[in-house]
Amino acid sequence: MSRRPPKKRPPRRPKPRRTPAARPETPRLLAFNKPFRVLTQFTDADQRATLADYIDVPGVYPAGRLDRDSEGLLLLTNDGRLQSWITDPKHKMPKTYWAQVDGEASAEQIDALRAGPTLKDGPTQPADVDVIREPDLWPRHPPVRYRKNVPTTWLEITIREGRNRQVRRMTAAVDLPTLRLVRMRIGDWTLGSLASGEWQSLRVPARFTR
Repeated sequence: MSRRPPKKRPPRRPKPRRTPAARPETPRLLAFNKPFRVLTQFTDADQRATLADYIDVPGVYPAGRLDRDSEGLLLLTNDGRLQSWITDPKHKMPKTYWAQVDGEASAEQIDALRAGPTLKDGPTQPADVDVIREPDLWPRHPPVRYRKNVPTTWLEITIREGRNRQVRRMTAAVDLPTLRLVRMRIGDWTLGSLASGEWQSLRVPARFTR
């Protein structure tokens, strides 16, 4: 029997090289206090509230995300290098949140959060966790729904990871569901006195202005 010659495979085409985006002439960095139920994007097919309803600066985009049902500090920039530096997990940039949880947190639950509870996608890294007094924050619209006769606890939680809905999943894992979540700090940048729905320009780190 004669054997058929093997079929010749077409030569592989080299993958096109990505051309890096041109650096902006003037790098910008913004801090935005994202309100509850605002998406961290500028468009939405379902006509929900987006960043475009609050920010009219062309060319900027979020450096990281903040869930629609969370509030607080969101950084935006027009510089891809700066955006990558802020969001790259290898830098382990700390993020601090104030979380109002359902129930009175026990010492055991606080210790479990500090140690890093195990979630469905694996164990979390150790976190800085402290009980704080109820902070003087802007009203949330709509307001938080409370359970009658059930106390709540405010926690300050600092993590160095960026998993999806990580803080909410961590508190739920120790039976302290999060009712309200506000991000207060990213690295050295803080929310400060920025009102909900307002933004301000920040000084760009010197390494990104050269």
